Amino acid sequence: MPRDRLFDSDGGPPSRAEAVAAVAARLVDSGVGAQEAQDDARALLRAAAGLSRLDLALSPQAALTPDETQRLSDFARRRAAREPVSRILGARGFWTLDLTVAPNVLDPRADTETLVETVLALTDDRNAPLHILDLGSGSGAILCALLSELPHATGVAVDLWAPACAATRQNLARCGLSRRAHVLRGQWGSALAGVFDIIVSNPPYVRAGDMATLDPEVRLHDPALALDGGADGLDCYRDIIADLGRLLAPGGLAAFEVGHDQAASVCALLHAQNLSVSRISRDAGGHERVVAARAEPQAS
Repeated sequence: MPRDRLFDSDGGPPSRAEAVAAVAARLVDSGVGAQEAQDDARALLRAAAGLSRLDLALSPQAALTPDETQRLSDFARRRAAREPVSRILGARGFWTLDLTVAPNVLDPRADTETLVETVLALTDDRNAPLHILDLGSGSGAILCALLSELPHATGVAVDLWAPACAATRQNLARCGLSRRAHVLRGQWGSALAGVFDIIVSNPPYVRAGDMATLDPEVRLHDPALALDGGADGLDCYRDIIADLGRLLAPGGLAAFEVGHDQAASVCALLHAQNLSVSRISRDAGGHERVVAARAEPQAS
């Protein structure tokens, strides 16, 4: 099959199964891993043809319509150029939520769910009226997930990038959480007053020298502002952690997503601010992905 044409127009419309096979082969040729290519091909087909997972499983031999075939071809072309599926479809499943993936805003990924899991595991009373701060909120994925699990919590999201603030507001509204959160534009916690029970952040942590080595899905489609953490990848942690002394309530919890080899360095920054590291959590790939620490409790 010519690589500039996904389906053979002389052979009639492809079946759903044939379409998945053809798209997956095209994606593998473009450098996508075999299992990921299969998963992506099914997701793109479901979107192009308006199918559920069950539809595809029960009727794999049903033929696509010409319109469905054209939409799938367009989607496959974009994915073969290494545009992420979530950006092609404009949505991403995160935690138990379906979030909008906005252009020019960091695409939330499964590794970040480890941060949500860690915070929830360290929250003794999920019904408490907790006050949450999400620094560098991006799409708002972390705050949305936490508010969805902590029914009496309220939150503040801060991001320097105006499109990210807009994306956070959009996802809070999409999840029915707007009344429980405020979104502010600013540089980390510098303009904030008051204290928070939980502070979370997935800040930029890629070393500047490693930016050119990132996968095309990240390098070409995520904003550099949300990725570049400076020469050692720790610039943003230094800024955020320096403010924890005045922003984190006594006994409060701070949790950070970190690069795969940065946990020890972030722990050292926290210890220097007299914060006690309470947990280091690994992601599904086995990497140390989240560092959580507590402020000293109120003296009795």
